[in-house]
Order: sequence, then structure tokens, then C-alpha cells
Amino acid sequence: MKRLIYILIPVVVFWYPAAAQSDTSFHLVKKIPGDIVAFAVDNLDNMYLLSATNQLKKLRANGDSMAVFNDVKKFGKATLIDVSNPLKVLLYYRDFATIVILDRLLNVRNTIDLRKQQILQVRAIGQSYDNKIWVYDEVENKLKKIDEEGKLVVETPDFRLLFAEAPSPQQIADQDKYVYLYDSARGVFVFDYYGALKNKLPITGWQNFQVAGKYLFGSAGSLLFRYNTATLRLEEWKLPEQLLQSAAFTFSSSRLYALTKEGIEIYSFH
Repeated sequence: MKRLIYILIPVVVFWYPAAAQSDTSFHLVKKIPGDIVAFAVDNLDNMYLLSATNQLKKLRANGDSMAVFNDVKKFGKATLIDVSNPLKVLLYYRDFATIVILDRLLNVRNTIDLRKQQILQVRAIGQSYDNKIWVYDEVENKLKKIDEEGKLVVETPDFRLLFAEAPSPQQIADQDKYVYLYDSARGVFVFDYYGALKNKLPITGWQNFQVAGKYLFGSAGSLLFRYNTATLRLEEWKLPEQLLQSAAFTFSSSRLYALTKEGIEIYSFH
């Protein structure tokens, strides 16, 4: 097990907000009906739908069914679906501290019981660029990387020794050589793969936070946000009336996926 070398780098972040755009930027593309309680979309626009009966179904971008995983009741309700690698799907069951790894056809590859690795309290996990898994250990306040067997590969020092308030991330994303930890109360912590803090973005209070390429997406109230990490430009859109009651959103670079009482609605936006 390697220990990450942690370097604090003072960072000042400026961004340039744009005026909120009208809802004419949104155009309904498709509806996927169903009793869906959670969902995710990979970078090929394949959709992963978790039903009220705990069935996970994978659909192509055109809505055709690709695969089904029915064995989700074994660990209760999945609390997180990570599809950032379409060839490797992660299902996380927080109540059991268990990660189930599926292949692209939703067959089980492996199951990791984090408690057996002495990782006892984890809210956020995420896939890493090198086919490993990031987890944030909330007992030890460390960002850790484990392999598919659950073995610890690297870890940071205790964040309580490095920050006035250690982050408590709800989400972890590995994108373009950086690891993003999102804490809705404290902001976005951006690390490189060596554990150095590269940036801290004062983005708080967002729901549906997601990293897609160079963009950070999120929503708050009646607004949808897109932050460009290259230009530091923050864009805002006023959500159309029909989207205000949506239970959750997921984003690709040019599409918005909304979870409604009837199923999934897919919108293009610009």
C-alpha cells in the first residue's frame, strides 16, 4: 500500500457568471416510461434504470433494452450507480458497505465488502482512471483507492490535519487527470492523482452534481448550472416549468435527463 504525498497549494478561483437563459434552450427528445426510482447515463448515452422493484435495466441511447440485473434485493436498495466506465458498472449499497461490480451486460464480476477491509463508513465512491475504485473513508477522513478485490492501493493523510473542516463528500468523480470530491456544504475539492489539492471551487448548495468532460453540472431551485473548468465560466439556465418537479437530473455534454413520476424525459439544450 502506498501513501499519497499530499501538497496544499493556495488557489484563488474566479468565475464569470452568465445571465440566466430562457427555457427555450430545452427541447424534448424522448420519453422513457416506467416506475423508475434512480438512474444513470454513461458517456455513450446508454441509460441504467433502477425500478421500484429493484431491477436494474440497461438501455441503449435509442431506448432499446441491452441487459437486466435482477439480483439487487440481496443487499437491499442501491444508493449509488456509477457508470463512468461503460464496461464496468458499480452498484453501491451503503447500508451494507458493499460494492457490486458488473460487466457491460450487467453480469456480476465481483463483490467487495468494505467492512472486511476495515473501511466502515463510506458515503461516496467513484471509478478511477486506472480501473480501480475511489472511496472516501469518513471514519479516518481519508480518500482511498482500492482494487477490485478491495485491497488498499493508496490513501491520503487524514484530511482533518490538512483542513479547518474536512470535506464530507457526497460524490466522487475521476475525470481528465483530476479527482473531484463534492461536498454540498463546503464546495468542490479538486485533487491530482498524487493527492495534491489543485483547486477548491466555492460551489455549494447544488443538487444533481456531475462532472462531464470539462463541465461541472448541477441544479438548485429553478436553475440549472454548467461550469466550464477551462474558461471558468458559469452558465445558468432557467428550468422549464415541466421540469421543476423532477426528482433528479443527469447530464451529458448536450443532454439533460430528468426523472419524473412517469419515467425519464430526455432534453437537448444549448
